[in-house]
Amino acid sequence: MLTTLIAFLAALAILIAVHEWGHYRVAVACGVKVLRFSIGFGPTLARWKPRKQHPGQDTEFVIAAFPLGGYVKMLDEREAAVAPEERHQAFNTQPLKSRALVVAAGPVANLVLAALLYALVNWVGVDEPRAVLAPPVAGSLAAKAGMQGGDLVEQGALAGDELEPLASFESLRWLLTRGALDGQDVVLEVAAAAGTGRHHELRLPLSALAGHDPDASLFRAIGITAPLSRPLIGEVVPGGAAERAGLQPGDLVRRMGDVVIDDGQQLRERIRASAQDGEPRASQWQIVRGDQVMDLTVRPDVVQEQGQRIGRIGAMVGGAPEMVLVRLGPLDGLWSGVSRVWEVSALSLRLLGRMAVGEVSLRNLSGPIAIADYAGKSASLGLTYYLAFLAFISVSLGVLNLLPIPVLDGGHLMYYLWEAVTGKAVTGVWLERLQYVGMALLLSMMAIAMFNDIANRLG
Repeated sequence: MLTTLIAFLAALAILIAVHEWGHYRVAVACGVKVLRFSIGFGPTLARWKPRKQHPGQDTEFVIAAFPLGGYVKMLDEREAAVAPEERHQAFNTQPLKSRALVVAAGPVANLVLAALLYALVNWVGVDEPRAVLAPPVAGSLAAKAGMQGGDLVEQGALAGDELEPLASFESLRWLLTRGALDGQDVVLEVAAAAGTGRHHELRLPLSALAGHDPDASLFRAIGITAPLSRPLIGEVVPGGAAERAGLQPGDLVRRMGDVVIDDGQQLRERIRASAQDGEPRASQWQIVRGDQVMDLTVRPDVVQEQGQRIGRIGAMVGGAPEMVLVRLGPLDGLWSGVSRVWEVSALSLRLLGRMAVGEVSLRNLSGPIAIADYAGKSASLGLTYYLAFLAFISVSLGVLNLLPIPVLDGGHLMYYLWEAVTGKAVTGVWLERLQYVGMALLLSMMAIAMFNDIANRLG
């Protein structure tokens, strides 16, 4: 819990500071006087004025109690009286181009930070599962395409693009995500299982999944849900079906009924399917414990998941997959970071657009509880995972702030676009009305995200 809280607060502080620094630095460069740079809202915890400031500046820096945002307060005639000798430094007297640059600088700073963080992860390197596949889900696109457990996916691309090497299972998963959300088929080059040396190219018709929510059920429909792993039993939950059956951590499952088990994902799928009729079905498991081969009767519990009754045994299922160190050189790492920011931004905008028109469920919106949970989990995995999490959230923050919603930076840019086209600024009356609309939209999004977080936590 403490790790989650610290990781979440650190992420907020970094992302907000970078966002506001973007506004601040470009405002100073444009000759606007900045009165205050604040991280957080509410009671002041610390304040200071650097002895050495930029020419014409006398900025107060503040850290406030509630780190859920920040602001850069600039000299502005619309907010307070401005001395005649300082009027040229007021934000509202600046040319349209300068005002637009100052407003856009915050989101752009978040996008630049994300590219640098992704690049840093690429340079340091991260251990990721090798793209050796677990047996595909029965009846899925992958199964129909002829993929088998143990296949190694070496290259892939969206249909029509040139094949590129896939360094890990995560690279494959990202390609499948892009294809599914874009409604494009994916072409894969696969080295067949069992060391046959046979390579073949196949096509996954992801265009058939257009409109599918980007959740766990999407990858079940594709059929590629996990890398190959040993069918080991991990931590056992007290009082669960696994403990009642006598299963112990470290047990290797060989058979479940008459089916030979070769992979952890295969075992998880069969456990899930054991409650398809609404009632748990007991089966004989053959396991290896140390030097002993044992038979146990296991009756999974039945739980509800997304409206379906599935089986669970109350234990971690599946060992660690084969890992590979993914690391890139200086230029390749930087280019990959920039490319990832572009791809994540584009997919985020498409997903938001599909939510707006009702093609994708609003359940995909996540709020601070989910973000805090991800922060804690990524921090516990190591620095590179936490940096990748920061990069993803930084992209999301940049994209969100560029949306044309009043009260957000994108809303102000929308005002400036109107001014550029018509030659007239948006009137004060309309600004006030639009602010109310923007606040209502933002509060609605936050309420939905919080509801989703709480619903997910409650199962």
